[in-house]
Amino acid sequence: MKRGMVDYNTVDITPLIITTRGKRVILDADLARIYGVPTKRLNEQVRRNIDRFPPDFAFVLTDQEVTNLRSQNATSSCDDTQTQFAAGSHGGRRYRPYVFTEHGAIMAANVLRSKRAIQMSVFVVRAFIRMRQMLVEQRSLARKLLELEKELTARLDVHETAINEILGQIRRLLNPPT
Repeated sequence: MKRGMVDYNTVDITPLIITTRGKRVILDADLARIYGVPTKRLNEQVRRNIDRFPPDFAFVLTDQEVTNLRSQNATSSCDDTQTQFAAGSHGGRRYRPYVFTEHGAIMAANVLRSKRAIQMSVFVVRAFIRMRQMLVEQRSLARKLLELEKELTARLDVHETAINEILGQIRRLLNPPT
């Protein structure tokens, strides 16, 4: 295995998927590591084939998005993630990172044309699918909880009415009319 390349056959890559601009995306550095190529090579191929990467496939993060991403990771200065975003600093990035949607990740595998990239694109797609399923399951669970809450509220209303009726009858028995 090449240095810096991670074996994702046994590792869950869903933590690498982030949400920005309302889209689930993966950073160029993470995608390059998965595909076993340098980030520079991945971005070079994207620029050479830019017509294959419309904005809903890949886009460059703004300075504010990079700052937000850096603050979300809250890493020390010696962490890889910190240097990954340190645009312009020694050893860091000189350009803002690309991010890729599910379709962009597949297209990146196609433009890289390496066997490893094509094989690993399956894992990336599965990670995006797993995240989509979790989102659907969360919505389904929230819907079920809302239905259960309505049903319990209705039952409580019925029980509350019955209890009030019983208490009223007990009061009438304890205080008979004169």
